Amino acid sequence: MDIQDAIEKLRHLPFENLGFACIDHHRQIRRGFPEVIYCPGKTTEQIIEIFRSLAAKGNNVLATRAEEHVFEALAKTGEFPKARYEELAKAIVLEQKETEHSKTVLPIVTAGTADLPVATEAKVTAEIMGQRTDLICDVGVAGLHRLFGHLPKLQKANIIIVVAGMEGALASVMGGLVSCPVIAVPTSVGYGSSFEGLSALLTMLNSCASGVTVVNIDNGFSAAVTATLINRKIEANR
Repeated sequence: MDIQDAIEKLRHLPFENLGFACIDHHRQIRRGFPEVIYCPGKTTEQIIEIFRSLAAKGNNVLATRAEEHVFEALAKTGEFPKARYEELAKAIVLEQKETEHSKTVLPIVTAGTADLPVATEAKVTAEIMGQRTDLICDVGVAGLHRLFGHLPKLQKANIIIVVAGMEGALASVMGGLVSCPVIAVPTSVGYGSSFEGLSALLTMLNSCASGVTVVNIDNGFSAAVTATLINRKIEANR
């Protein structure tokens, strides 16, 4: 661009005020990925307006914890024909910019099949950020032998996400088997005394295995962002 165009571009504030939301358009520059829409608590109309604002910049857009009716309303606008709904993850994904994919693979391991919604949220988040993933399902401590067949590739990873409900013991087990950091994600899966994920959260926080770090209950999104940023730094320094 010429100098005058550059001056005009720099004059604009790095955010857009929609009245009910201030969209941070410079997050792509600062963090390497644009702002993500967290849908609960927002109206369908607000989500669509934020989605529209983010998509206008040409970047990929991710909306998390989105109900299917929100996606249906978004699709009816006809503005985003490439948008898709990831039902298990409850995520709306719009890929309109090709992302450079990582050389490394991020393993995402679940203790049980019931943990898949949270694990899938992590997978969708990591992949739209350009991180390759490997989803390993249902290898919890009730049948620990199921995990051992995956150990060779797990031991090659830079970082591993472990998703577990009930008593959340898989994260501690993993922490004792691999030489890389483990991001533990407690889920709200379990019977009454699991207290909607609190038992798993406390187990993971009290892990005697070193190198286990814990995110909040059901927060596959945060685990994926953290793991992807770590892998990016490792690849950049090679």
